[in-house]
Amino acid sequence: MHTQILAPAAVLIIWSLIMLGWMAAVRMPALARAGIRIEERKGGRGQDLEGVLAPEVNWKAHNYAHLMEQPTLFYACVLILAMVGYSQAVLTAAWLYVALRIAHSLWQALVNTVPVRLTLFMLGTFVLLFLAINALIAAI
Repeated sequence: MHTQILAPAAVLIIWSLIMLGWMAAVRMPALARAGIRIEERKGGRGQDLEGVLAPEVNWKAHNYAHLMEQPTLFYACVLILAMVGYSQAVLTAAWLYVALRIAHSLWQALVNTVPVRLTLFMLGTFVLLFLAINALIAAI
């Protein structure tokens, strides 16, 4: 197995957990300021806080949800590539994908203007497409 490509995936997992912590660290005080006592609530989802908490508070949750979406395809590509092999260009692309996802997270959590966020997302998507094509070629 070619394990060096697993490092970018591990970094993205750690980054996702950092975003989870950041989300909680921002959300919990915001809930208290809004007078919402979570221990008194039944059910509920994060989406229920839209329009209740300030948008800037919810941006971290939005990004955490995004990290649970497209990056799952990245993890699958990385596992395929770790099993069948890859080039240095593919390893570099995996690190580039992680860098773009972190940049996307920071932009969405702090600034959140859509044109820049969309650009970061699309760049990451193209890099992921490159990885997926290479995974397919290597697997067949």
